[in-house]
Amino acid sequence: MGDPAELYEIDPSAYDVPKGLHLVAGLTGFADAGSAVTQFTEYLLGALESRIIASFDADVLLDYRARRPTIYFDQDHLTDYRPPALNLYLARDELGQQFLLLAGFEPDFQWERFTAAVLGLIERFSVSTTTWVHAIPMPVPHTRPISVTVSGNRSELIDSLSVWKPHTQVPSNALHLVEYRLHRLEHPVAGFVLLIPHYLADTEYPSAAVASLESISSATGLIFPTDRLREEGRDFVAKIDEQVGANTELARLVATLEERHDSYMEDSPLKSPLTDEDGLLPSADEIAAELEKFLAHRRGGDDEQPRA
Repeated sequence: MGDPAELYEIDPSAYDVPKGLHLVAGLTGFADAGSAVTQFTEYLLGALESRIIASFDADVLLDYRARRPTIYFDQDHLTDYRPPALNLYLARDELGQQFLLLAGFEPDFQWERFTAAVLGLIERFSVSTTTWVHAIPMPVPHTRPISVTVSGNRSELIDSLSVWKPHTQVPSNALHLVEYRLHRLEHPVAGFVLLIPHYLADTEYPSAAVASLESISSATGLIFPTDRLREEGRDFVAKIDEQVGANTELARLVATLEERHDSYMEDSPLKSPLTDEDGLLPSADEIAAELEKFLAHRRGGDDEQPRA
């Protein structure tokens, strides 16, 4: 195996990256039900302040014939070529907290070397935790909240959030291998698998992106703007409900999935971490009040060193 560090180029500005940040990852490729990962990474890069600190070599890692990049034919000439990218970014959340984001295409080649490269970057920047997301189609209804399966070694997340805990073989992706290696090194790592309604797997499902952001927040404490995605999600679901209401067969399918989902969840000990003792969600005003208390506490702790 060649030198893993030769797979990427470090930006000169990377010298000032703080130690001990969270690493968040999402790679597109083999499976991305509801375009969850694509929307998740595009939304973060579009909505947050970020800059590239390391770029991976696409010519070494990507099979262009399997995933051809796009180019625009403008009447008589070619323009707007968009090369595939796999980068490590330094980003800030809505509260200004910095974190690392690994986003782009999933490598087709040299997984072991790529994994070693990622582990090297994690060591270089003394990453505190690694969290990643992907999404798979499941026979669940869109009328219920998106559930997740959690893997890794962070038992507090697995115990509180993981709805489905199967014993099964699955086709792996590159970040599975990264998680596997990190687990063996006892580095804090968590993978969130979003369970997306199978009949929406080929769509761009905004609620899947929201669920991705919520999963990352639960693991890292990072805060992301989600208002636009939530609004898009409500509009999307309204259109789906309209189609279901006009089709008896679809309505019967959704009703059956609802019945099976609710029956399964009745036997599940898990409750949403957002609910109170009575199982009720807090109001928007209550959430805002708690956030204000949190910010006031941070402002009052000027003598303390900020945590990464």
